[in-house]
Amino acid sequence: MSAVGYLLALAPVAAIGLLAVALRPVAAGTVAGRRLALVRAALVTGAFAVLTVELLGALRLLTLPAFAVAWLTLLAGALAAVGWRRRRDEARGTAVVAAAHRAVEAVAASEPALVGATAGPAVGAPPPPPPPAAARPVAPRHAGRWTRLADAWRTAGRGERLLAGTVGGLLLVELLIALLAEPNNFDSQTYHLPKVEHWVARGGLDFWPTAIHRQVTIPPGAEYLLLHLRLFTGGDALHHLVQWAAGVGALLAATRITAQLGGGRRAQLLTAFVLATTPMVALQATSTQTDLVCAAWVACAATVALDGLRRRAGAGAMLALGAATGLTALTKTSGLVAVGPLLLLWGLAQLRLARTGSAPDRAGPPGRGTGASRTGGWSRRQVRRTVAGSALILLVAVVVVGPFLARVTAEFGHPLGPPRLRESIPMERHDPPSLLVNALRIAHTAFDTPLAPLRRAGAEAIVGAAGIIGVDPQDRATTFGRERFPVPSWYPDEDRVAFPLAGALAVIGAAYALARPGRVAPTQAGPLRAYAVVVVAAVLLHTAMIKWQPWGNRLLLYALALAVPLAGLWLDALFRRRAGGAGGRRPVAAGLAVSVLAGSALAGVLAVSYGFPRRLVGAGSVFTTSEWDTRFLRRPQWAEEFRWAAGAVRATDARRIGLVQQNDNWEYPWWLLLRGADGRPPELVALQSVLPGRPPADPASVDAIVCTGSRPACTALVPAGWHVQFRGYVGYALPPES
Repeated sequence: MSAVGYLLALAPVAAIGLLAVALRPVAAGTVAGRRLALVRAALVTGAFAVLTVELLGALRLLTLPAFAVAWLTLLAGALAAVGWRRRRDEARGTAVVAAAHRAVEAVAASEPALVGATAGPAVGAPPPPPPPAAARPVAPRHAGRWTRLADAWRTAGRGERLLAGTVGGLLLVELLIALLAEPNNFDSQTYHLPKVEHWVARGGLDFWPTAIHRQVTIPPGAEYLLLHLRLFTGGDALHHLVQWAAGVGALLAATRITAQLGGGRRAQLLTAFVLATTPMVALQATSTQTDLVCAAWVACAATVALDGLRRRAGAGAMLALGAATGLTALTKTSGLVAVGPLLLLWGLAQLRLARTGSAPDRAGPPGRGTGASRTGGWSRRQVRRTVAGSALILLVAVVVVGPFLARVTAEFGHPLGPPRLRESIPMERHDPPSLLVNALRIAHTAFDTPLAPLRRAGAEAIVGAAGIIGVDPQDRATTFGRERFPVPSWYPDEDRVAFPLAGALAVIGAAYALARPGRVAPTQAGPLRAYAVVVVAAVLLHTAMIKWQPWGNRLLLYALALAVPLAGLWLDALFRRRAGGAGGRRPVAAGLAVSVLAGSALAGVLAVSYGFPRRLVGAGSVFTTSEWDTRFLRRPQWAEEFRWAAGAVRATDARRIGLVQQNDNWEYPWWLLLRGADGRPPELVALQSVLPGRPPADPASVDAIVCTGSRPACTALVPAGWHVQFRGYVGYALPPES
């Protein structure tokens, strides 16, 4: 990677930092204002990255120079916004000081004896002028931040330091793995990364003939973010940083949610600890999967929506909610299962605030009510404002996700893609018995443990109950593909690892938030219960809409990110009551909770140390495994086969190469092995296509053919007289003269 590429790769980080300064909240009493500023900055940067891809893709300008200009423009705009914000803050500070001096003068004029008794300036003396802007540099503010951090660390207890240190250590280790390891996720080899390479090779976003429909039908929000890094660096060296950054964002948003629901420092640290030590989070943070990106956008939507429970939302909050909704839909549509209830909660809260006397009207003149006509206790202005705000949220979401949905609709006649996609993942039966069995299977997989007898007993109970109520537990209408329930999911594999500890804590926290919110968060009992209702509704909707599948745990990651704040709040309340000297069973429960947290820490450490397919130690370690072998840890036997076939094709100087593959085959290795010496992508064309309007290339028009999977499928497409060679999973075909 060149120095220029390195600097450009830092542009998103710099943009978020600058925008966080420009977008920090001004409202007094804002909870965790700096984290809210970072959430706002992340949403703006994410929306910018997506819309840049859409705009430049429509112009067929998916090139490094075009993206460099776009990011430099954003940085210039962010710098200008920071300057404007500082001038505005300084002007506001000067106005506040002047108002204070005028108040002193007024008091001095009315009560001279009182003022004379003070140590202030003599009555009638002119107030000292406010210090000029140059006398208020930025450095002291930054110094104050470091001082506050140092004070927080100094005043923290041993347990709080241990929680913070564990979270920080895990993040640093995950960052190391993310930088050292090459992408080796199975789905990334099949469709996540190939779609990025197709965009680069084509210079646009138009669909292409392919045998792997997921390359064009699955929402591409996370891959849009990868595209920026691919153009900046010319490769995939930094691809893992997208999910790592998403993990950091999810932690920031989740801890702010905890603070919004009344949690103090310890509750927020407990939330961060439980989420960070969840093996699925730790493993996905070093992956090119997309589930953690989705979870981060959902958590951003949640924290912005919760602000609307106590305060009427301004245009900025509505724009942020729209961006979070659109980014979620563009990344993984399942995330909308949670965003929908969150938006409903926000809308109801805003309508409640529109009632007479429920809250001050930000739009009306101070001290004079709302300035709007009222009927039956409702402010018509605020009702209209809430309706308009809801429309604005939807409009922004459509701007973000609309172009992709328009392409899918034009290609397949439906915004959700072809029938095979609409029928493979969503539930096709919704009768109560089927929904119950699906929920039980999903719960069994999510709470799996290494205890095989417990797994077998639970599965047998579910299968037996399904038989009693007349439901086939392997019904294709409620089960993905040809998979069969149950499957072991306890092993730390990024695609399917269970989360029994974090899940159990979240369930307990949700139960207490629903039944006894006042004991968990005395000052925020109402919002806590409302939020718990949203979390439970999201989980129930997920089990009612998504089929059971062996890797379904990663699809639940967004729900886990939303639920963990409930666990942090409950744990904090438990430890608080124990510290208060409560007797009986509470000390025992607190001791059990400490044991669970210790187990959670161990699970997180084991996940980053021995997790698959990226680990620190053991076979396949990022320190001892070569780059190429790391890419094939999922299928080691294929590594040499791909090299063998690619070497034979490259020896012929083939320019146009045909692809023969099936829906779940690996395509990405061809993009790496057949790339030109100057780094330019190869011309790879599909000889099969599942897109009705995109016919495949004619085999006679290519210089060579590479195949994966089925040899009969390959030989059926090879022109007569060509030489076909196959070795296990991989093959190739060359014309007679080669």
